[in-house]
Amino acid sequence: MLKGIPKILSPELLKVLCEMGHSDRIVIADGNFPAESMGKNSIVIRMDGHGVPEILDAVLQLFPLDTYVEDPVRLMEVMPGDPAKTPIWDTYKEIISRYDDRGSAAVGYVERFAFYEQAKTAYAIIATGESAVYANVMLQKGVV
Repeated sequence: MLKGIPKILSPELLKVLCEMGHSDRIVIADGNFPAESMGKNSIVIRMDGHGVPEILDAVLQLFPLDTYVEDPVRLMEVMPGDPAKTPIWDTYKEIISRYDDRGSAAVGYVERFAFYEQAKTAYAIIATGESAVYANVMLQKGVV
């Protein structure tokens, strides 16, 4: 055990966060995201019993967002014609605002298949049990 480290962060995830360099990306994926197939060239960390908001909050306590890009936080856009609602995005923006002065301005949106292509090059993917749709979030690491 360590002081000041959120208990939800496993030793494996802490190691990954520490190994990541400036501009590396990590995906915190919902339960529908194809983490294993997208993460063939990444590190996949299973956190099936947890939701994205609690993991996002814990990660951002330690993880600086990239200040050299407009949108260091990326969300998967809802597909045209899909009636899905995304209230979880408001929760994400509240969490991000606690750790980055840009707040919701740090958030960008990426078309679904473009998000998948970016996810394939992520350093790591955290597979969660999140049941909300379009709940995937990609973070780009900044400098300390």
